[in-house]
Amino acid sequence: MSRSLAMLEARIGQPLFVKGKRPLQATPLAAHGRAMLVASRRATDTVKGFLTGTRGLVRVGGVPFFMDAMISRMVAGFQNVEPDVSVQQSYGNLPDLMAALEDDLIDLAIVPIGHIEAGPEFEFLELLPGRNVVACRTGHALTRKRRLQLSDLTESPWVAPLPGSPLRSDLHSILLTIGLSEVTIRYSGGSLMSVINYMSETNALAVLPFSVVVAQRTENRIAALPLELPQPNRRLGILRRTGRARSQAAERLALHLTTAFEDLKHLIKRHENAVAWGR
Repeated sequence: MSRSLAMLEARIGQPLFVKGKRPLQATPLAAHGRAMLVASRRATDTVKGFLTGTRGLVRVGGVPFFMDAMISRMVAGFQNVEPDVSVQQSYGNLPDLMAALEDDLIDLAIVPIGHIEAGPEFEFLELLPGRNVVACRTGHALTRKRRLQLSDLTESPWVAPLPGSPLRSDLHSILLTIGLSEVTIRYSGGSLMSVINYMSETNALAVLPFSVVVAQRTENRIAALPLELPQPNRRLGILRRTGRARSQAAERLALHLTTAFEDLKHLIKRHENAVAWGR
């Protein structure tokens, strides 16, 4: 031990213990050694955390309604388990998010994809099949109607989906089914929270994903009308670039989202069974 200490002192050019002191008394330089040891161990733990996915930054982009209704809550659940992983969230529609993935601005995109696939440079992991409903405030007059018809939808004003949202084309499909070219649009362009706030105070209707309505069930502010609608051939899922190194933290978050959506599927199924569709 004496030889090792002498070699270390010779290497750093400074004494580590005060000469002639009994018991041994460390010099100020030796005291810094403890801080260096702690910092070294922390650095090692940080590197291990990045390699295993328990530390790091995950950049997630997604379509607004799904991000606000479900993904943000799922991220919170993930960080309750992995508190050292930071998540940076952004919004966009499919073209914007594909461009962000290509430019390495985000790690994961939560998007609905229809007939046109993203292409071989992207990998898509399905989370939820698409299903839309006509939503209204809880207690709306249409929820009490005994025989609800698609033509009854013309009696209320509508909330238009966000610009660029695939829900806009879905709304047009419903209007074509009803035989109308247009309806009264009273409000448009709002976030999910603003749409729900607006609907809860009016008789306005909106086309929303059924999963979004189910996710808001505890608020008891909006409900789904029991009408069968033309459904889009669209799936919600995780879009990622292929052939690119991925952080383990992003992989762990993707796995967490997959598990969370499996639980949500069962909840949605129970709600579907509880509604008399086409009443």
